[in-house]
Amino acid sequence: MLHITPQIAIPDEEIEESFVRASGPGGQNVNKVATAVQLRFDVVHSPALPEAVRERLLRLARTRMTKEGVLVIEARRFRTQERNRRDAYERLAHWIRRATQRPKRRRPTRPPAAAKERRLAEKRKRGETKKTRGRIDPAGE
Repeated sequence: MLHITPQIAIPDEEIEESFVRASGPGGQNVNKVATAVQLRFDVVHSPALPEAVRERLLRLARTRMTKEGVLVIEARRFRTQERNRRDAYERLAHWIRRATQRPKRRRPTRPPAAAKERRLAEKRKRGETKKTRGRIDPAGE
């Protein structure tokens, strides 16, 4: 059981893990032992996730999702299977925790009247500066 928050826990049956050969550090061991971990978690069909969390998770992790809504996490950072496995579970928990946080609603604001007036005054001043720049009059040579 993977505990995410006091209200959300993912049963082990919902998480599918497989081990594959990893690239990277490990010497000759890398060619013999499948140390990389691939976790698959079916977000769309999981009864453990509340609907709001499911929708946010689908939106947040869309680059790591399959078309069927399965979240795929690959962990190959470490040399041992156990550390990669722990890393993969921590990353899954991190994604779900991020999805539990409701985004803050943006309250539209408008600039203060004084700021608008300062901007317009600056535009007028800049226009006057440009207007007073002298031109060479070809007739008045």
